[in-house]
Amino acid sequence: MVKGKKFVEKADSLAGITTITLILLGVIQIILGETISKSVALTANGIDCIGDGFVSSVVWIGLLFYKKPANTKFHYGYYKMENLASAVAAIVMIVLAGYIVFRSYNQFINPQPVQLPILGAIIASIAAIVAVGLGLFKFLKSRNSKMSSVKLEAFNTIKDGTASGLTVVALVLSYIGFEVADAIVGFIIAGIIVGIGFAAIKESGYMLVDACDGECVMKSGSIKKLAEEVEGVEAANIVRLRRSGPVLLGELEIKVSDDIKVKELHKIKLKISKKIKENFSDVERLTITAVSDEEDFSE
Repeated sequence: MVKGKKFVEKADSLAGITTITLILLGVIQIILGETISKSVALTANGIDCIGDGFVSSVVWIGLLFYKKPANTKFHYGYYKMENLASAVAAIVMIVLAGYIVFRSYNQFINPQPVQLPILGAIIASIAAIVAVGLGLFKFLKSRNSKMSSVKLEAFNTIKDGTASGLTVVALVLSYIGFEVADAIVGFIIAGIIVGIGFAAIKESGYMLVDACDGECVMKSGSIKKLAEEVEGVEAANIVRLRRSGPVLLGELEIKVSDDIKVKELHKIKLKISKKIKENFSDVERLTITAVSDEEDFSE
């Protein structure tokens, strides 16, 4: 897990940088949108930026907990803190989307002219370039990671850049007289936020209740086959896996001869553990229990 810890440290720093950057860009856009430009899309994008900055801060806090070692109270460590952080971040996103819908609706039924749209478009363009750049960099760094909150944050940052790009389009259209574009883009931004938010809640919810998804089921079958390939194992049947943050924890039950010695059984368990680790690096802990060939497997 040394490599994983190094990745967490990098993700931690990137989350901190993203938090400060997005909140700063968001404040600038809200001030401009509310005082000078009077643009709902620019204000909505500013709120979205601050919300995404808050999402990054939640993930940041989750990663700080993630690095804490297991103790007498949290026997399995703090891995699931990042799943909880991911769910909280997604809820915040959805709440902000509701506010953006409210503002967009008012602008849609009573369109107001946008002031200095080109200035707003320049600010939104800068926000788009910064957010997309940060998001793509984090996505490339997290591709091999199993950390849902880190991936959510990367996608969320890219989404923020996309929303900023749409804001540029809205401001340009407003400049040429299509004022309702301001409200339409607000609705689109809200829709994007809600879609990503619900997807994140679903994934985090599955992990928090120890659900075994499709990938988990496939690995269970593969682990059973790998165990049965080890000499001395007559059969393997019970494989229970659950994801905790970026790692998998589980239980494996094998059937062995009733006259096997403790030393031989220990060697078999070591071989199974090594074989599984070679094939699935994210399986951190697998408890292996054995029954004799005269016993039935547990239900």
